[in-house]
Amino acid sequence: MFVANLATHTLSSMSTMAIWLFQDQAVGFDPISLWKQMGILAKIVVVILFIMSGWSIGVMIDRWMAFSAARKQSRAFAPAVAGALRDGKIDEAIKVAERNKKSHLAKVVTAGLMEFRAHQDSADIPGETIEASKRALERTEAIVHAELKRGLGGLATIGSTAPFVGLFGTVVGILNAFREIASSKTTGLGAVAGGISEALVTTAVGLFVAIPAVMMFNYLTGRVEAFDVEMDNSSSELIDYFLKRRGMRRSQS
Repeated sequence: MFVANLATHTLSSMSTMAIWLFQDQAVGFDPISLWKQMGILAKIVVVILFIMSGWSIGVMIDRWMAFSAARKQSRAFAPAVAGALRDGKIDEAIKVAERNKKSHLAKVVTAGLMEFRAHQDSADIPGETIEASKRALERTEAIVHAELKRGLGGLATIGSTAPFVGLFGTVVGILNAFREIASSKTTGLGAVAGGISEALVTTAVGLFVAIPAVMMFNYLTGRVEAFDVEMDNSSSELIDYFLKRRGMRRSQS
């Protein structure tokens, strides 16, 4: 008899708890329902995060295409210009560089070759000309480096700030949940579902935006560093070539 009364009491308690949890309207978890349950501030946060995501995706695609083109043209440019310089054909080397304008190596080498050619008609190549060519190479390297890094600063900013923007939406959602509890005088799931759902959604969207941005920023930065090494090596080899040409001019005179 005691066991039967205990079971009846337990079932009654569980029924009461279920009614307490689901006493309000049903909660929808599809994207449309979640959007409708959000407040104005949470919607603004989500819109901002999607704008940030769109901008970061645009930067990723733009840099990927630019880096791929630079790599492809550099592979064709390097052996062609090396052959032209080996034969002493400065003009031909410059024409090869101008046909590969997307190559980071071609941009740097062109600056050095044009500076060198400007003084080629003189009987001797003074040391100042070598220094001028070196400065031209350094200036062009800095310009190309800045071009390669275009947009990466914004990508890093998005990767570091998107979680905090999502966190702001989380705080707003939690505050809305407490406000609903205070206004409805109940603590059922339906009373806090809207605030909790928008808190979780903004957090998830913030992470969804930040994680790819951080990963691609690190990857693209690594590519830029590799390009910098290649440009440094090309500049050094070109200066060595100029020094050899100066030695040949002196031996012939």
